[in-house]
Amino acid sequence: MKKYNVGILGATGAVGREMMKVLEERNFPIGELRLLASPRSVGKKIEFKGEEITVRLAEVGAFAGLDIVLGAASNAVAKELAPDIVKAGAVFVDNSSAFRMCDDVPLVVPEINAEDVKKNKGIISNPNCSTIITLVAVNAINKLSKITGMVASTYQATSGAGVGGPIELHNQMNAIVNGGEIKSEVFQYQIAENVIPQIGSFNDDGYTTEEMKMQNEGRKILHLPELNVTCTCVRVPVVRSHSISVTVVTENELNVEDVKKAIGECDGCKLYDDNANKLYPMPIVTSDQDLVFVGRIRKDLVHKNAITLWCCGDQVRKGAATNAIQIAEALIKE
Repeated sequence: MKKYNVGILGATGAVGREMMKVLEERNFPIGELRLLASPRSVGKKIEFKGEEITVRLAEVGAFAGLDIVLGAASNAVAKELAPDIVKAGAVFVDNSSAFRMCDDVPLVVPEINAEDVKKNKGIISNPNCSTIITLVAVNAINKLSKITGMVASTYQATSGAGVGGPIELHNQMNAIVNGGEIKSEVFQYQIAENVIPQIGSFNDDGYTTEEMKMQNEGRKILHLPELNVTCTCVRVPVVRSHSISVTVVTENELNVEDVKKAIGECDGCKLYDDNANKLYPMPIVTSDQDLVFVGRIRKDLVHKNAITLWCCGDQVRKGAATNAIQIAEALIKE
Protein backbone atom coordinates (compact mmCIF):
# COMPACT_ATOMS: atom_id res chain seq x y z
CA MET A 1 0.00 0.00 0.00
CA LYS A 2 1.23 3.44 -0.89
CA LYS A 3 2.12 5.60 2.08
CA TYR A 4 1.66 9.34 2.39
CA ASN A 5 3.63 12.03 4.18
CA VAL A 6 1.20 13.84 6.45
CA GLY A 7 1.57 17.05 8.39
CA ILE A 8 -0.62 18.36 11.21
CA LEU A 9 -0.73 22.14 11.47
CA GLY A 10 -1.60 23.01 15.08
CA ALA A 11 -0.58 19.57 16.29
CA THR A 12 -0.45 20.37 20.01
CA GLY A 13 -4.02 21.69 20.32
CA ALA A 14 -7.06 19.61 21.22
CA VAL A 15 -8.07 18.91 17.61
CA GLY A 16 -4.49 18.31 16.49
CA ARG A 17 -3.95 15.71 19.17
CA GLU A 18 -7.29 14.10 18.35
CA MET A 19 -6.17 13.92 14.71
CA MET A 20 -3.14 11.91 15.79
CA LYS A 21 -5.33 9.56 17.78
CA VAL A 22 -7.74 9.04 14.86
CA LEU A 23 -4.94 8.56 12.33
CA GLU A 24 -3.61 5.73 14.46
CA GLU A 25 -7.05 4.20 15.10
CA ARG A 26 -7.93 4.18 11.40
CA ASN A 27 -4.46 2.97 10.38
CA PHE A 28 -4.03 5.75 7.84
CA PRO A 29 -1.12 4.83 5.52
CA ILE A 30 1.51 7.24 6.81
CA GLY A 31 5.10 7.43 5.67
CA GLU A 32 6.19 10.48 7.66
CA LEU A 33 4.08 12.31 10.25
CA ARG A 34 5.25 15.89 10.68
CA LEU A 35 3.92 17.83 13.67
CA LEU A 36 3.86 21.61 13.29
CA ALA A 37 2.90 24.23 15.85
CA SER A 38 3.63 27.70 17.25
CA PRO A 39 7.02 28.67 18.77
CA ARG A 40 5.89 27.86 22.32
CA SER A 41 5.39 24.20 21.38
CA VAL A 42 8.52 23.70 19.28
CA GLY A 43 10.72 20.94 20.69
CA LYS A 44 7.94 19.11 22.50
CA LYS A 45 7.88 15.37 21.93
CA ILE A 46 4.58 13.60 21.22
CA GLU A 47 4.16 9.85 20.94
CA PHE A 48 2.66 8.32 17.82
CA LYS A 49 2.53 4.56 17.25
CA GLY A 50 5.13 3.98 19.93
CA GLU A 51 7.60 6.55 18.60
CA GLU A 52 8.30 10.08 19.77
CA ILE A 53 7.93 12.86 17.22
CA THR A 54 9.46 16.27 17.88
CA VAL A 55 7.23 19.26 17.16
CA ARG A 56 8.56 21.65 14.53
CA LEU A 57 7.80 25.31 13.88
CA ALA A 58 4.84 26.02 11.61
CA GLU A 59 6.36 28.42 9.09
CA VAL A 60 6.86 29.02 5.40
CA GLY A 61 9.10 26.25 4.07
CA ALA A 62 8.01 23.66 6.65
CA PHE A 63 5.76 21.71 4.24
CA ALA A 64 8.22 20.47 1.61
CA GLY A 65 7.80 16.77 0.88
CA LEU A 66 4.33 16.47 2.41
CA ASP A 67 1.37 15.01 0.54
CA ILE A 68 -1.43 16.07 2.92
CA VAL A 69 -1.57 18.73 5.63
CA LEU A 70 -4.35 18.48 8.22
CA GLY A 71 -5.17 21.93 9.56
CA ALA A 72 -6.06 22.40 13.23
CA ALA A 73 -4.95 26.00 13.59
CA SER A 74 -6.65 29.41 13.62
CA ASN A 75 -8.09 31.24 10.61
CA ALA A 76 -5.13 33.62 10.62
CA VAL A 77 -2.53 30.84 10.60
CA ALA A 78 -4.45 28.91 7.92
CA LYS A 79 -4.62 31.97 5.65
CA GLU A 80 -0.95 32.78 6.20
CA LEU A 81 0.40 29.30 5.46
CA ALA A 82 -2.09 27.89 2.93
CA PRO A 83 -0.27 29.37 -0.12
CA ASP A 84 2.99 27.72 0.96
CA ILE A 85 1.26 24.37 1.60
CA VAL A 86 -0.25 24.41 -1.90
CA LYS A 87 3.06 25.58 -3.43
CA ALA A 88 4.78 22.60 -1.77
CA GLY A 89 2.41 20.28 -3.63
CA ALA A 90 0.42 19.13 -0.61
CA VAL A 91 -3.37 19.18 -0.23
CA PHE A 92 -4.46 21.26 2.74
CA VAL A 93 -7.47 19.77 4.60
CA ASP A 94 -8.31 22.74 6.79
CA ASN A 95 -10.46 22.71 9.90
CA SER A 96 -10.65 26.50 10.24
CA SER A 97 -13.42 28.57 8.65
CA ALA A 98 -10.97 30.54 6.52
CA PHE A 99 -11.83 28.97 3.15
CA ARG A 100 -15.21 27.29 3.67
CA MET A 101 -17.24 29.67 1.55
CA CYS A 102 -14.68 30.14 -1.23
CA ASP A 103 -16.18 29.02 -4.54
CA ASP A 104 -13.08 27.08 -5.58
CA VAL A 105 -12.66 25.23 -2.25
CA PRO A 106 -14.69 22.04 -1.66
CA LEU A 107 -16.52 21.86 1.67
CA VAL A 108 -16.87 18.18 2.47
CA VAL A 109 -18.68 15.76 4.75
CA PRO A 110 -17.59 12.41 3.26
CA GLU A 111 -20.86 10.60 4.01
CA ILE A 112 -22.67 13.26 1.96
CA ASN A 113 -20.44 14.71 -0.78
CA ALA A 114 -17.15 12.79 -0.86
CA GLU A 115 -17.01 13.20 -4.64
CA ASP A 116 -16.40 16.94 -4.16
CA VAL A 117 -12.80 16.23 -3.10
CA LYS A 118 -12.05 15.79 -6.83
CA LYS A 119 -12.68 19.51 -7.35
CA ASN A 120 -9.90 20.64 -5.01
CA LYS A 121 -7.16 23.03 -6.15
CA GLY A 122 -4.95 22.31 -3.17
CA ILE A 123 -7.38 23.17 -0.35
CA ILE A 124 -10.36 21.26 1.05
CA SER A 125 -12.35 22.71 3.94
CA ASN A 126 -13.75 20.87 6.93
CA PRO A 127 -17.20 22.29 7.86
CA ASN A 128 -18.37 23.70 11.17
CA CYS A 129 -18.82 21.01 13.84
CA SER A 130 -22.56 21.51 14.42
CA THR A 131 -23.16 21.66 10.68
CA ILE A 132 -21.40 18.31 10.22
CA ILE A 133 -23.36 16.59 12.99
CA THR A 134 -26.71 17.99 11.83
CA LEU A 135 -26.22 17.23 8.15
CA VAL A 136 -25.09 13.66 8.80
CA ALA A 137 -28.29 13.20 10.82
CA VAL A 138 -30.59 14.60 8.10
CA ASN A 139 -28.79 13.28 5.03
CA ALA A 140 -31.05 10.22 4.84
CA ILE A 141 -34.11 12.47 4.89
CA ASN A 142 -32.74 14.51 1.99
CA LYS A 143 -32.40 11.29 -0.02
CA LEU A 144 -36.07 10.46 0.61
CA SER A 145 -37.27 13.94 -0.32
CA LYS A 146 -35.35 17.14 -1.00
CA ILE A 147 -34.96 19.34 2.06
CA THR A 148 -36.31 22.86 1.54
CA GLY A 149 -35.75 24.27 5.01
CA MET A 150 -34.67 23.55 8.57
CA VAL A 151 -35.25 25.06 11.99
CA ALA A 152 -32.44 24.07 14.34
CA SER A 153 -31.27 24.75 17.88
CA THR A 154 -27.78 23.63 18.83
CA TYR A 155 -26.68 22.85 22.38
CA GLN A 156 -22.92 23.11 22.18
CA ALA A 157 -20.44 21.68 24.68
CA THR A 158 -17.83 23.83 26.40
CA SER A 159 -14.97 22.00 24.65
CA GLY A 160 -16.22 23.57 21.43
CA ALA A 161 -14.61 26.77 22.70
CA GLY A 162 -11.21 25.06 23.11
CA VAL A 163 -9.38 23.39 25.94
CA GLY A 164 -10.13 26.30 28.28
CA GLY A 165 -13.89 25.77 28.07
CA PRO A 166 -14.18 22.59 30.18
CA ILE A 167 -11.55 23.92 32.60
CA GLU A 168 -13.64 27.04 33.21
CA LEU A 169 -16.78 24.91 33.68
CA HIS A 170 -15.05 22.68 36.24
CA ASN A 171 -13.52 25.65 38.07
CA GLN A 172 -16.90 27.37 38.31
CA MET A 173 -18.59 24.20 39.56
CA ASN A 174 -15.91 23.86 42.24
CA ALA A 175 -16.39 27.49 43.19
CA ILE A 176 -20.16 26.97 43.52
CA VAL A 177 -19.69 23.89 45.72
CA ASN A 178 -16.98 25.43 47.88
CA GLY A 179 -18.21 29.02 48.04
CA GLY A 180 -15.36 30.45 45.97
CA GLU A 181 -15.22 33.26 43.45
CA ILE A 182 -16.75 32.47 40.05
CA LYS A 183 -14.56 33.74 37.22
CA SER A 184 -15.71 33.96 33.59
CA GLU A 185 -12.86 34.39 31.13
CA VAL A 186 -13.50 31.95 28.28
CA PHE A 187 -17.25 32.61 28.14
CA GLN A 188 -19.00 35.98 28.34
CA TYR A 189 -21.10 34.80 31.30
CA GLN A 190 -20.98 32.09 33.95
CA ILE A 191 -21.50 28.74 32.18
CA ALA A 192 -21.90 26.53 35.25
CA GLU A 193 -25.62 26.09 36.04
CA ASN A 194 -26.42 28.30 33.06
CA VAL A 195 -26.87 28.35 29.26
CA ILE A 196 -25.68 31.16 26.99
CA PRO A 197 -27.74 31.81 23.81
CA GLN A 198 -24.88 33.40 21.87
CA ILE A 199 -21.99 31.76 20.04
CA GLY A 200 -20.19 34.09 17.66
CA SER A 201 -20.91 37.75 16.96
CA PHE A 202 -24.32 39.17 15.99
CA ASN A 203 -25.13 40.39 12.49
CA ASP A 204 -27.69 43.07 11.58
CA ASP A 205 -30.53 40.51 11.41
CA GLY A 206 -29.95 39.35 15.00
CA TYR A 207 -28.35 36.03 14.01
CA THR A 208 -24.83 35.13 15.06
CA THR A 209 -21.97 34.12 12.79
CA GLU A 210 -22.15 30.60 14.23
CA GLU A 211 -25.87 30.36 13.47
CA MET A 212 -25.49 31.38 9.83
CA LYS A 213 -22.96 28.60 9.20
CA MET A 214 -25.74 26.00 9.29
CA GLN A 215 -27.47 27.62 6.31
CA ASN A 216 -24.47 28.83 4.33
CA GLU A 217 -22.40 25.67 4.71
CA GLY A 218 -25.46 23.42 4.44
CA ARG A 219 -26.29 24.85 1.01
CA LYS A 220 -22.81 24.07 -0.25
CA ILE A 221 -22.48 20.55 1.22
CA LEU A 222 -25.96 19.34 0.29
CA HIS A 223 -25.84 21.08 -3.12
CA LEU A 224 -29.08 22.87 -2.18
CA PRO A 225 -28.41 26.54 -3.05
CA GLU A 226 -31.90 27.66 -1.99
CA LEU A 227 -31.92 25.93 1.41
CA ASN A 228 -33.17 28.18 4.22
CA VAL A 229 -32.22 27.53 7.84
CA THR A 230 -33.25 29.30 11.03
CA CYS A 231 -30.72 28.39 13.70
CA THR A 232 -30.17 29.29 17.36
CA CYS A 233 -26.83 28.30 18.91
CA VAL A 234 -26.59 27.85 22.67
CA ARG A 235 -23.58 27.09 24.85
CA VAL A 236 -24.46 24.57 27.57
CA PRO A 237 -22.59 23.27 30.66
CA VAL A 238 -21.52 20.00 29.01
CA VAL A 239 -17.91 18.95 28.52
CA ARG A 240 -18.09 17.13 25.19
CA SER A 241 -20.49 16.34 22.32
CA HIS A 242 -22.91 18.78 20.71
CA SER A 243 -26.67 18.18 20.62
CA ILE A 244 -29.06 19.54 17.99
CA SER A 245 -32.84 19.74 17.80
CA VAL A 246 -33.87 20.11 14.16
CA THR A 247 -37.11 20.29 12.21
CA VAL A 248 -36.58 19.30 8.59
CA VAL A 249 -39.05 20.56 5.97
CA THR A 250 -39.16 18.49 2.77
CA GLU A 251 -40.79 18.77 -0.66
CA ASN A 252 -42.96 15.71 0.01
CA GLU A 253 -44.64 14.41 3.14
CA LEU A 254 -42.69 11.55 4.69
CA ASN A 255 -43.67 8.61 6.87
CA VAL A 256 -41.90 8.48 10.24
CA GLU A 257 -41.13 4.76 9.97
CA ASP A 258 -39.59 5.27 6.53
CA VAL A 259 -37.43 8.04 7.96
CA LYS A 260 -36.29 5.87 10.86
CA LYS A 261 -35.40 3.03 8.52
CA ALA A 262 -33.44 5.35 6.21
CA ILE A 263 -31.51 6.93 9.10
CA GLY A 264 -30.72 3.51 10.54
CA GLU A 265 -29.18 2.47 7.22
CA CYS A 266 -27.34 5.74 6.53
CA ASP A 267 -23.54 5.95 6.72
CA GLY A 268 -22.31 7.77 9.81
CA CYS A 269 -25.60 7.47 11.71
CA LYS A 270 -26.80 5.33 14.58
CA LEU A 271 -30.56 5.14 15.04
CA TYR A 272 -31.03 5.56 18.80
CA ASP A 273 -34.75 5.94 19.12
CA ASP A 274 -36.84 3.92 21.58
CA ASN A 275 -39.18 6.08 23.64
CA ALA A 276 -40.63 3.12 25.55
CA ASN A 277 -37.19 2.38 26.98
CA LYS A 278 -36.14 6.04 27.30
CA LEU A 279 -33.47 5.55 24.63
CA TYR A 280 -32.42 8.80 22.96
CA PRO A 281 -29.13 10.50 22.09
CA MET A 282 -27.23 12.32 24.83
CA PRO A 283 -23.71 13.77 25.03
CA ILE A 284 -22.72 11.23 27.65
CA VAL A 285 -23.35 8.30 25.27
CA THR A 286 -21.97 9.89 22.10
CA SER A 287 -18.57 11.17 23.26
CA ASP A 288 -15.26 9.69 22.08
CA GLN A 289 -16.66 7.97 19.00
CA ASP A 290 -17.52 8.95 15.43
CA LEU A 291 -21.20 8.16 14.80
CA VAL A 292 -24.01 10.70 14.97
CA PHE A 293 -26.78 9.29 17.17
CA VAL A 294 -30.31 10.19 16.02
CA GLY A 295 -33.55 9.83 18.00
CA ARG A 296 -36.81 11.48 19.10
CA ILE A 297 -37.91 11.20 15.43
CA ARG A 298 -41.50 12.39 14.99
CA LYS A 299 -43.90 14.24 12.71
CA ASP A 300 -43.76 17.98 13.11
CA LEU A 301 -47.04 19.51 14.34
CA VAL A 302 -46.66 22.82 12.48
CA HIS A 303 -45.52 21.79 9.00
CA LYS A 304 -47.25 18.93 7.18
CA ASN A 305 -44.11 18.10 5.21
CA ALA A 306 -41.73 18.12 8.16
CA ILE A 307 -39.94 15.74 10.51
CA THR A 308 -38.48 16.73 13.88
CA LEU A 309 -35.54 14.90 15.44
CA TRP A 310 -32.79 15.14 18.05
CA CYS A 311 -29.17 14.22 17.37
CA CYS A 312 -25.85 14.19 19.20
CA GLY A 313 -22.27 13.79 18.06
CA ASP A 314 -18.73 14.27 19.32
CA GLN A 315 -17.69 17.64 17.94
CA VAL A 316 -13.97 17.06 18.56
CA ARG A 317 -14.01 13.81 16.60
CA LYS A 318 -16.73 13.69 13.91
CA GLY A 319 -17.17 17.45 14.11
CA ALA A 320 -13.47 18.10 13.48
CA ALA A 321 -10.62 15.56 13.59
CA THR A 322 -12.30 12.45 12.20
CA ASN A 323 -14.13 14.29 9.42
CA ALA A 324 -10.82 15.80 8.26
CA ILE A 325 -9.17 12.39 8.17
CA GLN A 326 -12.16 10.91 6.34
CA ILE A 327 -11.64 13.66 3.76
CA ALA A 328 -7.98 12.61 3.48
CA GLU A 329 -9.09 9.00 3.02
CA ALA A 330 -11.47 10.03 0.24
CA LEU A 331 -8.65 12.04 -1.31
CA ILE A 332 -6.16 9.16 -1.49
CA LYS A 333 -8.91 6.83 -2.71
CA GLU A 334 -9.44 9.16 -5.65
